[in-house]
Amino acid sequence: MLLWWIIVGLIAGWATGKIMRGSGYGPLLDIVLGIVGALIGGYIMAALGFSSAGGTIYTILVAIVGACILVALVRLITGRRAAI
Repeated sequence: MLLWWIIVGLIAGWATGKIMRGSGYGPLLDIVLGIVGALIGGYIMAALGFSSAGGTIYTILVAIVGACILVALVRLITGRRAAI
């Protein structure tokens, strides 16, 4: 189970770095952002009434959405902007 979370976190962290146009936070923090993003995304989807049993693609997409929200909040708080 832990290995699955790391794999989803890695994919979500990498995709979030590409979507948010940043230089990333390094492999370890990208994984952590992906895992925390999955928790945030899962909470948001559950609050909106979506099922949590959507499969692999659903899990990765929810993690990406949550990680993008997390990165946006971190950038808002720290003032760090993406390089274009």
